[in-house]
Amino acid sequence: MNERVRLYLDRIGYEGVPDGGAEALAELQSRHLHSVPYENLDILRGVPLSLAIDDLFDKIVVRRRGGFCFELNALFGWLLRELGYPVTDLFARFWRDEPNPPPKRRHQVLKVEAGGASYLCDVGVGGIVPRRPLRMVEGLEQRQGDEHYRLEKDADFGWMLREEKRGEWSSIYSFTEEPQLPIDYTMASYWCEHAPDSIFRRGAMIAIRTPNGRNTVAGKEFRLFSPEGVRAFTPQTEEEYKEALRAHFGIALD
Repeated sequence: MNERVRLYLDRIGYEGVPDGGAEALAELQSRHLHSVPYENLDILRGVPLSLAIDDLFDKIVVRRRGGFCFELNALFGWLLRELGYPVTDLFARFWRDEPNPPPKRRHQVLKVEAGGASYLCDVGVGGIVPRRPLRMVEGLEQRQGDEHYRLEKDADFGWMLREEKRGEWSSIYSFTEEPQLPIDYTMASYWCEHAPDSIFRRGAMIAIRTPNGRNTVAGKEFRLFSPEGVRAFTPQTEEEYKEALRAHFGIALD
């Protein structure tokens, strides 16, 4: 195991044996979602994004920051390849909360082979998505704790990830299996970073899984979800805001 892989595994708190199997893959994804925050702070601060692996490694592993889908899934895909997993980068359309469907393709996901099966892996969503990889089997209902998912096939948009809430199924995102190259994400990432109507420019979007729930930020309001309920608060000063980022997401801004 090379040094950068070891540092990455330390970053996400993975203590198992990365043997290329399905259970190790599930633990890697789960640990990632509990350790690396989803966040768009560099976009809001006007810090140019880079999708180069060396730059992503410095940001996410060395400086212990987070990122959005094109950053997080690019680096997670690199880690999985270094560990011997066959990985295919794919493009997705995000349907959840989309006001004007069909949505544009602006999300990256991973198809990963493990134990003779294909899995959907994704560590790059701020909202609730599968914490463990999903078997890519049409119609197979897959429960993860109190969350319930399945993958369906759509004639126009390919695979459709669906979630069940209160007895109703709704769409999260769709994707096709056309392999993508790193350069294929450049324009979509640039649009997210610079377009006036990009949701990533409207305010802070920060989220991380916790052992008992999730921590999120919407604008300036911090929301800490646990089985006991939701604790919400808004820091009153810039120093209080930075301290809350450190305490609840492990983010230390430069």
